Amino acid sequence: MADVKLTIAGRPYDVHCADGQEAQLLQLATIVDEKAREIQGGTEVRQLLFAALMLADETQEARAKVEKAEPQSDSLRAAVALAESREAAVREELREALEREKTARKELETARQAAPAAPAATPVNDRALIQIADRIEALAAKVEQIP
Repeated sequence: MADVKLTIAGRPYDVHCADGQEAQLLQLATIVDEKAREIQGGTEVRQLLFAALMLADETQEARAKVEKAEPQSDSLRAAVALAESREAAVREELREALEREKTARKELETARQAAPAAPAATPVNDRALIQIADRIEALAAKVEQIP
């Protein structure tokens, strides 16, 4: 057991606590002392009474906030779980789509390799293309002259 000297509302107290709990006890005593000093006038007992009541009120408010937050945290946990399951499903769909794309690319490459080469351009084809282009230009010039 450890012995700790506390000062609360200007009065010293000797308190025993479990070994290793000294710092925690000193911190708590500081909080109680601050509350007791907020109470002006009255006896030491009255200061400590009101300090205890104020701390109890703060504790009750904190518990109410925690209880109010618990359902929200439960719904958030559920939303996170749903989002994670959806993410897993989307990842699986993406993986499958990538596999399908990979297969399609292989099939396309195989088809390209198996396809006969395009015929080389011949002078006869070139002349025919030039004649067609000339006719298109002549028609375009006529269209532009139409009022």
